[in-house]
Amino acid sequence: MEETSGLDSSVLVLNRFFMAVHVISARRAFSLLSKRVAEVVHVIEDRYEAFTFESWREVSQYRELFASDETHDWVRTVSFEIRVPRVIRLVAYDKLPRERVQFNRRNLFARDENRCQYCGRRFPTTELSLDHVVPRMQGGRTTWTNVVCACTNCNKRKGGRTPDEASMRLIRLPVEPRRSPVIRMKLRSGRYQSWKAFLDNAYWSVELK
Repeated sequence: MEETSGLDSSVLVLNRFFMAVHVISARRAFSLLSKRVAEVVHVIEDRYEAFTFESWREVSQYRELFASDETHDWVRTVSFEIRVPRVIRLVAYDKLPRERVQFNRRNLFARDENRCQYCGRRFPTTELSLDHVVPRMQGGRTTWTNVVCACTNCNKRKGGRTPDEASMRLIRLPVEPRRSPVIRMKLRSGRYQSWKAFLDNAYWSVELK
């Protein structure tokens, strides 16, 4: 989940009632802005200001307005430079966020913080696999409470056995997260602090795209 460029950074998406409904890439966000189905929501000292793609591009020309904040990401084109927004709002979308966190690889890696749940070491996502605590051949289900991240060595050592059978121990029991683990990880970074204004307890479960 490492971000390699400004276009890969994350953008929080709100519905027209300012409720968080998605997290998408900046690349996708710029596409929505250019189609005029979304607007930038910029938070300044607890005030919200809205910008179209064109007006946001104009504001971005005054880079000194953002110079004091090193957490900004920028995208350079042949003819202009534009700041990556942190929050956008879909002007005609009124659906509500999902009530449960989606069960997928991205959220599993985020829940376990890219840490092998047997040896406790952190690894890049490409070096981690997903392990069924109770193997499927023994009736184990593919659920939040039975799937964990495991490094290659630990997964190979455990094989098709339970942790007890393999004389291994989980560093913590797997649970179903009550709110998006990806967002929890993002909020640890200063660049996404503006999200907090839209993420109260009622809207933590967002669908990730």
